[in-house]
Amino acid sequence: MEFHVSRAARDRFLFDQTLFTTDGNVVFANFQAARQFAALINDYRQKRNDNKPITAGQINALGMIDEIFHLVLHKYYEDNGQIIRHALFTELETKIGKQRLDQALSHFVDLFPPSLVYQKKLSQEKYLKGQTNGVSNTERELEELLMLWLTNANPATAPFAELFDENELANKTAYLQIIDGIAIFFKHQPHFGPEHQDLVTMLRMPAIMVPQSLGGQLEYIRTHWGQLLGDKLLKLLGSLDLIKEETRPVFEGPGTTQVPDYANGAIGAFGDHAEIERFSPDSDWMPNVVMMAKNTFVWLNQLSRQYNRQIDRLDLIPDETLDELANWGFTGLWLIGLWERSDASRRIKQMCGNPDAVSSAYSLSRYRIAERLGGEPAYYNLSQRCSQRGIRLASDMVPNHMGIDSDWVYDHPEWFIQREHSPFPAYTFNGADLSNNPQISINLEDHYYSRSDAAVVFKRYDHRTGQTAYLYHGNDGTSMPWNDTAQLNYLNPEVREAVIQTILEVARKFPIIRFDAAMTLT
Repeated sequence: MEFHVSRAARDRFLFDQTLFTTDGNVVFANFQAARQFAALINDYRQKRNDNKPITAGQINALGMIDEIFHLVLHKYYEDNGQIIRHALFTELETKIGKQRLDQALSHFVDLFPPSLVYQKKLSQEKYLKGQTNGVSNTERELEELLMLWLTNANPATAPFAELFDENELANKTAYLQIIDGIAIFFKHQPHFGPEHQDLVTMLRMPAIMVPQSLGGQLEYIRTHWGQLLGDKLLKLLGSLDLIKEETRPVFEGPGTTQVPDYANGAIGAFGDHAEIERFSPDSDWMPNVVMMAKNTFVWLNQLSRQYNRQIDRLDLIPDETLDELANWGFTGLWLIGLWERSDASRRIKQMCGNPDAVSSAYSLSRYRIAERLGGEPAYYNLSQRCSQRGIRLASDMVPNHMGIDSDWVYDHPEWFIQREHSPFPAYTFNGADLSNNPQISINLEDHYYSRSDAAVVFKRYDHRTGQTAYLYHGNDGTSMPWNDTAQLNYLNPEVREAVIQTILEVARKFPIIRFDAAMTLT
């Protein structure tokens, strides 16, 4: 996607020069480039108390429209012959005068310079005397002059007017007379498009029909010019999707409460059909479970104080305590936080002001009994002693996410929802490296530490390959992202299989499993 940006705007906003093509138009290879472009403008405006932010979707749509206009122009000459391009230039030289035409084009190139001219690697005069892809640069710039006028004549582009202001060109050159001459010329040339219009009128139609909305103009182009677009149609649809994402309402509040009907054979309130019961044959004990839940580290600390000795492993839990639970009628013991936890989770909490914090029980490094709790041998010891008393052990399994420094993040980053670029240009990742693996860096978004933002991604950098990925934090869709977790991608069949095998592994140890955050975003 591309459109004109003046020399003054390029100097003012300090746009990345890699965004500009050889003809001086800004071009967006992807939505990320549009986001960065919009962020530079918004930062500049915010510093000057100009509360008129623009969005990447709007900028992207502006570029998409310009790109489609160039495509239409190319197809017009392809269908009707390049001779029309030459005839247009000749007629304008005759009616306006060669000197005035040349002066206008020279001033245009000065105000909206091609990259080589902007970088002072080529003078305006030499550029205008040259060719690009077999077309003289004077004829190319004449077409760009028309594109500039179409952009300025579009009411929906008003929020971006400082990028392509035509006033100086109109006041100091024959710019407007040239535009009039172009419009008159094409009225007498072959008409074009699905509605058989002269070229200039056709290019004006989106702005005429939907004057206040760039998204509406793209929709008009889709419905009226779709047969001309070819591969560009897919890009156009992506542009429309980006606008919809930016304009859809958020935090709409709770929806209508629906009460499921659990009658036999009934279709649920959510449209789900009755399911076949496939429960495991454990009716002799499962319905009668009476469970005690314990936060493992807290409980061990309480037991240490109760018995006045160090009790910091599972195998050190006194038999007297287990006897007491059994005598009270408990048949299940749910120990929260048995698995190896993310070390990054602990460090994040401590850096945010809680020096005594431990890692979250639901930000896991791997599904192994934590060494701090005695590891696998201590677990088996406790399991056997509980079994002797008719107590079944229960554990959590978290299918939704893993810790941001988990083994899977290190070894299988492709198992997580991610993107190549940061989703928001304002995100920065300059804080502490939370990784314990020297080959991988893990960085939380900086604004988490100041509590001024809650980013949806963290940064993973592989020092071996130089690859950067932005992995999404775990989230159940109801609240803020959990900043010490990474969201698994269930669209990947390898992930589904890995989680299934992990569940089976957990089930071999624990007859009772509680699934935490079992909902997933994919």
